[in-house]
Amino acid sequence: MTPINLIFFFIFGLIIGSFINVVVLRYNTGFSFMKGRSKCFSCGKILSSLELIPVFSYLFIKGRCTSCKSKISIQYPLVELITGLIFLITFWKIGLTLFLPLYLIIFSVLISISLYDFKHKIIPDGMMVVFNILTLFAWFLTHSFQGQFLIPSLLDLFSGFILFSFFAFLWLVSGGKWMGFGDAKISLGVGWLLGLSGGIFAIMLAFWIGAIWGIFVILLKKLNVFCSSITIKSEIPFAPFIILGLFIQFFLEWNLASLMKILAQ
Repeated sequence: MTPINLIFFFIFGLIIGSFINVVVLRYNTGFSFMKGRSKCFSCGKILSSLELIPVFSYLFIKGRCTSCKSKISIQYPLVELITGLIFLITFWKIGLTLFLPLYLIIFSVLISISLYDFKHKIIPDGMMVVFNILTLFAWFLTHSFQGQFLIPSLLDLFSGFILFSFFAFLWLVSGGKWMGFGDAKISLGVGWLLGLSGGIFAIMLAFWIGAIWGIFVILLKKLNVFCSSITIKSEIPFAPFIILGLFIQFFLEWNLASLMKILAQ
């Protein structure tokens, strides 16, 4: 694992992050994300190749259109940087193996789901189906290479349905007020990707992160720092927290023993 390889996957992630921005922007709009040139939303100027370099173009033009000077969302470089970092860390963790392309695709789909849910407060069914199919395939591929389909591994297969049942129950008893049904559907893939123990820890992390975010929003609101359109009653998408919990659990591989050790320090 050389620095050149790490740099390559980081840059590759930046490029995929730029593509994810396009996918999320055009998804369910009738516009193809495979065709059509990118352009400024304010003046309609077609962006040149130099204006489409991930992160660097945003910095070079100082976050504004070179034609009409309208402000460009910070979302674009942030998504590119996050994707680049995730690609780099994924390569660093599992190396150049058969599983690497599959996990990079899965994580790209997760970033797309998270961004779309954050912007529109809904999880696209198309992305969800792709995510669940890929994670189920990853489960079979992993256990096929291990040559074992024992009781513990089969329990991991059912872990997706266990996590799904938990969120579906919350959705049902609350009439959709506590959780969206999309959160239940995404938990299927979380269980298949992380197993039962890892999936439970990812969900726990998601609730903790969500609680911290909620407290943070309330504090900023009281200090009149936060956007006035956001209140304590505002709907907060939960899928990004689930996905963040999944990433943390996948890369750190926490378990009960390691968590107790951390809490004891």
